[in-house]
Amino acid sequence: MILCTNCHRPYPETGIPYKCPACGGLFDYDSFPISLDASPSDRHISPLTLGEGNTPLVWSDFTPIPGQRSSVKIAFKCEYQNPTGSFKDRGSATLVEFLRSRGVTEAIEDSSGNAGASFAAYAARAGIKATVYVPESASGPKRRQIEAYGAEIIAVTGPRSNAADAVRRAADKGAVYASHAYLPFNLPGYATIASEIVEQLGGAPGSFICPAGQGGLLLGAARGFAALHAAGVIPHTPKLFGVQALACAPLWALAKYGPAGLGFAAEGPTLAEGVRVRLPLRGDAIVRAVEASGGAFAAVAEEDILPGRDALARQGFYVEATSAIVWNALAQLANQLVEPVVVVLTGSGLKSNQ
Repeated sequence: MILCTNCHRPYPETGIPYKCPACGGLFDYDSFPISLDASPSDRHISPLTLGEGNTPLVWSDFTPIPGQRSSVKIAFKCEYQNPTGSFKDRGSATLVEFLRSRGVTEAIEDSSGNAGASFAAYAARAGIKATVYVPESASGPKRRQIEAYGAEIIAVTGPRSNAADAVRRAADKGAVYASHAYLPFNLPGYATIASEIVEQLGGAPGSFICPAGQGGLLLGAARGFAALHAAGVIPHTPKLFGVQALACAPLWALAKYGPAGLGFAAEGPTLAEGVRVRLPLRGDAIVRAVEASGGAFAAVAEEDILPGRDALARQGFYVEATSAIVWNALAQLANQLVEPVVVVLTGSGLKSNQ
């Protein structure tokens, strides 16, 4: 069941409110709606599909400090091989299917690029007219991809948060806001990454690492692993690690310094545009999940992002800067990692301006 996290009213049976109409609170599941039992391969939970999921898990060696520490075996989960080039497709399949089930014919979304491209693709598949608000700085390839699916783009000047403000104003005037941040319907789709990893590894990972902006993938994976553990499929859940760009690292600041940390968490410019989110809406839930797992957050300095992208490319992984922040984070987190280590590469380098 989906309830307001503030006043506990259930999600309405009609319409698509993006926040609680009574109090303005955030909607979330009171119990997670997926069945991850003894058959992890049973993960196709949405009838609306473009073939998302089943992405490769590719092993590699990582040496945190050459000549000083032994290498760590890393399994890279290649989410950039999803249909539109990012992990967002898992969530778009379930989110857009919900819209279709409610008879939606037009919807709006805001995005720095990947979520907008994914939403546009799945909306096209479902016959829904899409409009995507993007920051004016969003990369050209992502904007062209959104338009190729037939969606309208509205470019908003200023930081990423300005696009979010603009789309909320449109939603408050009556437009259906298919938000991948406010609405919880993408989380079951993200959770499928957990069952795939368990099936591919033949067991539970010791550590799970991924970039985090709004943090939906990290939260969905946490709930997926928890469901597998509750069902007795895996004996333990992994340590969870979220990675942010230091220029915009509110989850890292919140975990490190408490609520006061948010006071100095900026929305600075960063090459890792996909994680440039000043106030993650489910931030408290994400930090709780990471801390409960024994994991942590890492923040990567701007000058370390492109070297990480290049290092991954030299191993055959061509990813965008947002994905590449995991490389430097591996060195930062090396002493905390438990093997086997799974690192998510979230978006394709083919969609980047850099």
